[in-house]
Amino acid sequence: MSFTTPPRPLDVTAIFPQLAPLARPATRLHPRPGSPSPHDSSVGGPLLWPADQPWPHCDGPHVPSRRPVVSPDDLRLLRRNRAAAADRRRSDPHAPAATPEELATEKQIKAGRPWPEGPIAMLPVAQLYVRDIPLLRPPGQSGADLLQVLWCPFNHPADPRAALFWRSAASVTDILDAPPEPPAIQSRGYLPEPCLLAPEQVTEYPHFMELSTELQQQLRDWSRWQAAGPGVDNSYEAAPETFYRNKLSHAPGWKVGGWTRWGLTDPVPRICPECGTEADPLLTIATTEWNAGSDSWAPEEEQTDPTPLLPGTPPANFTMIDIARGYDLQLHICPVSPDHPHIELIQ
Repeated sequence: MSFTTPPRPLDVTAIFPQLAPLARPATRLHPRPGSPSPHDSSVGGPLLWPADQPWPHCDGPHVPSRRPVVSPDDLRLLRRNRAAAADRRRSDPHAPAATPEELATEKQIKAGRPWPEGPIAMLPVAQLYVRDIPLLRPPGQSGADLLQVLWCPFNHPADPRAALFWRSAASVTDILDAPPEPPAIQSRGYLPEPCLLAPEQVTEYPHFMELSTELQQQLRDWSRWQAAGPGVDNSYEAAPETFYRNKLSHAPGWKVGGWTRWGLTDPVPRICPECGTEADPLLTIATTEWNAGSDSWAPEEEQTDPTPLLPGTPPANFTMIDIARGYDLQLHICPVSPDHPHIELIQ
């Protein structure tokens, strides 16, 4: 499995040379549903977790909601039923949207589970091997070659709450076969569909709001864009900076490294609370791989052979994660030490 980002419409540094020294590499992860093992880089797959290391739990506080909570197995069963129904309808357009058994199961699950007491076992979100993603570098002088990300499936004042673990894969000789799972999940969008990855390196430039005032003014000057030739989309004449943001600056979707995305808020400092060092973008956990504004980044392979999605799933929502109703969670880390706290940013 491999995916190819289409070439950008033009070389933006030829029009605005000041952007050239600001270029950064990023690795798009392109997660797609599969059956990963603990030895694979994955989203929502099993982790290479030492049997003698306690599994992380979250002590809260957890913010209640009116929607009933469900168990991870409940949600997996609902997804399997939806997949079976989609296959059934593809084979026979007149087939029922749901069987009596599926309807009964859905009714039972909708009734919900009891609100759990005590610490909540965290869910695996991502496992990334440096061998697959060379841009992935542990902070400080750590010799780790594996990053594991988990999160709590319950709401927090700042959603969601993630935990990061760096380790050496070779040091894990006895793998935890059956890690604990939370008895319930508050947000269904916090249970990732197991996915394999197809890493691809691209080049990014800063978000428009992180550029100097002078460069922002130049990007707003439509006459400079017109001189670039046919690669410019004339529909952006009223707001050429949007053309830059949507098609030229940074890739959407899951990625390692690159530049921080903004939009929900203006840029804010991301300073390590432990030592005051500026934190680096580490991992973007995305709701969708692209949206209506960034569809030019959709891989070429998806345009000719789209990955099937379950009915009702948003376009390009391959992991079935949903963060704050369609946003992304960006994790930043201090480059000084893996022991310093990470910074979470929803945009």
